[in-house]
This record gives sequence, structure tokens and C-alpha cells, in this order.
Amino acid sequence: MRTFFYLSSCDNCKRIMKTLNLDSTIEQIDIKKNPLNEYQLDELFRLSKNYEALFSKRAQLYKQRGLKDKALNEKDYRMLILEHYTFLKRPILVYDQRIYIGNSSNVVEASKVFLDEQ
Repeated sequence: MRTFFYLSSCDNCKRIMKTLNLDSTIEQIDIKKNPLNEYQLDELFRLSKNYEALFSKRAQLYKQRGLKDKALNEKDYRMLILEHYTFLKRPILVYDQRIYIGNSSNVVEASKVFLDEQ
């Protein structure tokens, strides 16, 4: 799988897409228009080994629902990500057996270096 999951209304995602200069071999999926299905999420989990790593604690729904005050487990994270696209941390780059999750400068730089080497 060579996929870039992003949110088209997210300025950080747009900036990162330009920085990475994604080529045509990488499928670009706007998670608002095409929410993750179970197969895709299971594949992300297989690579990350952790649903919490895929979960965005910055999502407005996370705060609105008071989820920060609850003890969530891996099953909860999985269910929430499938329930609403904003719970997926973004962007996520999957390139074969590698995964880069989030928009921190370290992750973006590592993604760029990796892609430039391909």
C-alpha cells in the first residue's frame, strides 16, 4: 500500500503535501470524502502496532465528548476512528511497510527524506 491519508480542509495537510511532493504512485485519500474503512484501519494498525498512535487527541469531538477524562483502550480508539474521520491523526503516509503518522516536524522531515530516497 502506498497511500497518503489527509484532510483537504486542513492547512497543515496541504502544506505537508507540497513539502513531500507526492508522486503518482502514492494514492491520496481525503478522509472526509472517503472515510477509513475497517480494512484500511487494520492495515494502519498492523504497521503502527497501536490504535492510540493513530488517534488524534486534538479533535474537537475528543474535547466535546469529554474523552480526555475517560480511560480509553485500544478497542475504544479503533471504534472512534471508524466512527468519525476527525479522530484519525493526520496526515498519514504509508509506503509499502513504512508508516509516518502526524504532522510533527520530525515526522514530516523523516517522510521527506524517505521519499526523496525512493
